Amino acid sequence: MTHDSASGAPALAVPVQAAPASIKATKEQRQTLLATGMGNALEWYDWGIYSAFAIYFATEVFNPRDPLAALLGAMAVFAVGFVARPVGGLLFGWMADHRGRRASMISTVGLASFGSLLIALVPTYSAAGAWAAAVLLTARLLQGLAHGGEMPSAQTYIAETAPAARRGLWSSLIYFSGTSGIVIGLLFGYVLNLMLSKQDMQAWGWRIPFIIGAVLGLYTLITRSRMKETETFTAAKATPRTPIWPEIRKNWRSALRVIGLGVGATVCYYVWSVSAVQQAVLIHKMDQGTALLASVLSNVVLIISLPFWGMFSDRFGRRANLLIGTGAPIILFPLLVNTVGQSFWSLFLPATLILVLMGSTLAISPAVFAEMFPTRIRTVGVAVPYAVAVAIFGGTAPYLQSWANAAFGPSAFIAYVVILLTISTLVAWKLPETKGKDLTK
Repeated sequence: MTHDSASGAPALAVPVQAAPASIKATKEQRQTLLATGMGNALEWYDWGIYSAFAIYFATEVFNPRDPLAALLGAMAVFAVGFVARPVGGLLFGWMADHRGRRASMISTVGLASFGSLLIALVPTYSAAGAWAAAVLLTARLLQGLAHGGEMPSAQTYIAETAPAARRGLWSSLIYFSGTSGIVIGLLFGYVLNLMLSKQDMQAWGWRIPFIIGAVLGLYTLITRSRMKETETFTAAKATPRTPIWPEIRKNWRSALRVIGLGVGATVCYYVWSVSAVQQAVLIHKMDQGTALLASVLSNVVLIISLPFWGMFSDRFGRRANLLIGTGAPIILFPLLVNTVGQSFWSLFLPATLILVLMGSTLAISPAVFAEMFPTRIRTVGVAVPYAVAVAIFGGTAPYLQSWANAAFGPSAFIAYVVILLTISTLVAWKLPETKGKDLTK
């Protein structure tokens, strides 16, 4: 049973069966999915390398006389970049729903690539003073705009391309490619940590991953320019259009559900997948190379698990996945945070366990979000509330964790995460089942 988005009244849901011939991806579909995944991976790569390399460039861009204040400044810029995401979600979400998914995805990857190049060329504090931080802030705001539209556009494209019976599996590509981007960034950090001295890393080595990100972005832009528009959008474009704001107001319950599902999963994921290296080094005094390796391998295990969770949802439904992914960490998060120490295993084992369990939610989020909204506002309907959730909770997670640990100890931040996970679990419990929904309506 589902609920009408306008009235909330129960309505019968008729499962949609995909034609057997449509289940296997064609060569053209595989090429399109590759281009989609590359851009999404680049977005996550950008955020991952910023967090991982902030330890090195913080004292280069900010005043080096106070290393802790410099790091907090770098993390504040990291959080400010998320402020632009809702604006980017509205801008590029509107573009995706009016001009096409393809046009939006080309624009976002181009802007993100330019932001990476700007960070790679940012002047040092000794050379430019406060202007160095201003350049870094500008680059992060541009990336925030791009990333606010990238993931919603990409996940809408994937959901509309996928056969209904395999939408969960195909949607796992979003976090599969995204986490791969983080892993690639962490691997760069690990390799550079082995090859360069700490002095060289702080002086210029941290710029290398951002240069590579800019180059990969240009290649992805060219690849995406050869993509075709989804048939779902093309068919909807041929029908009379209605004003966007009445449609958004009509689907306000779905927007709140996107936020509710996102708050707990976003913070928990960022803690264990993005900022785990920084916290292990700063708080637990773990060796930088050891922390990077442990984080890389735990994310690799998560990547492997995602397609299986996608298939699980195609068989047993979306709600089962969501309840596992946000419910289990409520119990495990407080226990696992306290197991991190100085050894490889003290980070690898807890990170792997919680990330794999969270994978049940991460793998299918694109499918779940796409199934909540009609075609005419599918991208912007997801983009704005998702960007708000990520900006308020995900973007501030590394900063809040560092600040709360220093001011109150780890218990305060643990309680904060548990509360958010509980909210997400309650939303998942009340969510109507949407497996196999016809997205052409």
